[in-house]
Amino acid sequence: MSDPTLRPRRIAMISLHTSPLEQPGSGDAGGMNVYIRHLALALAADGTQVDVYVRAAEMDRATEMAPGVICHEVQAGPVGQLSKDELAEHLGQSAAAIAAYASHLAPYDVIHSHYWLSGLVGLELSRGWGIPLVHTMHTMGKVKKISAQSEESAARIRGEMLLCTDADRLTANTPAEADELIHLYGADPQRLDIVEPGVDLTTFHPGVCERRESGPNALRVLFAGRIQKLKGPQILVRALGVLARERPDLDVKLSVIGARSGSKELNLQKLVEAEEVEHLVRFSLPMPAEHLAKAFRCADVVAVPSYSESFGLVALEAQACGTPVLARRVGGLPHAVRDGETGILVDGPDPATWAVALAKLAVDEPLRTELGTSAAAFASDHGWEKTAAAALDSYSRAMSETATRPTDPASK
Repeated sequence: MSDPTLRPRRIAMISLHTSPLEQPGSGDAGGMNVYIRHLALALAADGTQVDVYVRAAEMDRATEMAPGVICHEVQAGPVGQLSKDELAEHLGQSAAAIAAYASHLAPYDVIHSHYWLSGLVGLELSRGWGIPLVHTMHTMGKVKKISAQSEESAARIRGEMLLCTDADRLTANTPAEADELIHLYGADPQRLDIVEPGVDLTTFHPGVCERRESGPNALRVLFAGRIQKLKGPQILVRALGVLARERPDLDVKLSVIGARSGSKELNLQKLVEAEEVEHLVRFSLPMPAEHLAKAFRCADVVAVPSYSESFGLVALEAQACGTPVLARRVGGLPHAVRDGETGILVDGPDPATWAVALAKLAVDEPLRTELGTSAAAFASDHGWEKTAAAALDSYSRAMSETATRPTDPASK
């Protein structure tokens, strides 16, 4: 049990490879950026000071995100942008740079690291500062190897295994992710906490779409996220091709909001041309949350066909806008979307199966309305303040359970 008297006053969050200041949907910025940003803001609103550390490409810089939240960009390793693989070679330099930078600031009570690269830096700082480390994986190499058949480095797997044994506490987005940590990594269930992501209900909420298209058998589908194979937009394009060939009676169109990220193997525009659905697909660049919420409200369904997803913040944000979600039954999505109540879950990546689900929604407007109403009600109970409360409980447990450790003089 946590000790309520050990509530942290100052928290150091580490997110080396991607900043909460970046626009989600491009580069390496995605749901993790949203998570870190809004968790930090919610913690600060509750009276806790949060310093977020990211790697700077050129020079040190501090940006106040809100009262009580500062993002510190700390330069470490070679000057310039580094890929995640390159960054893995400079973790020791990153830890030393953050330690030197933070030596001029007040001490922290807890470190909360995000993703395995930041976790390894967090471990080093935790030992040097004599404070506990709480770690959130967000994505896991072993899970991606199984679900997406992706090649993950041995260094990543070793790092994640080390974090599962050496971090003071681990937080998981969903019970499904907790099970993966236990069964794939041997994590101790007694050191695991469920901290569900939330949604910004002041931005994502139901409303009227002034540009909504309507008509018989019409369906406006929206995909929002990084354009990469892992996120599965290619499944939607192929499903659209199936419908164009086999169900000409349906009026199904797809909007893709995002930018290419990671592997350059996926050329979605080329696939659109190959499927001969150029007239049915519209591309838009990543957009601020306020504009994204408007796009969600104007969609009939938001599709999340990911091969791997620890939670799926887009699914929750769409539901908060009163829009049902069509999602793949994988990872945390069955937890974020209630099948048959707030959306529909699809098994596997077969475009023909997705085409059937899209056709079902296209011809049944009452079903879409019912799902959307339930979706808004479901999401309304998932504000970020609940996430912050659960995170604070995990921090307090870590503080109460951590034995006093000597501080490494070199870190001072």
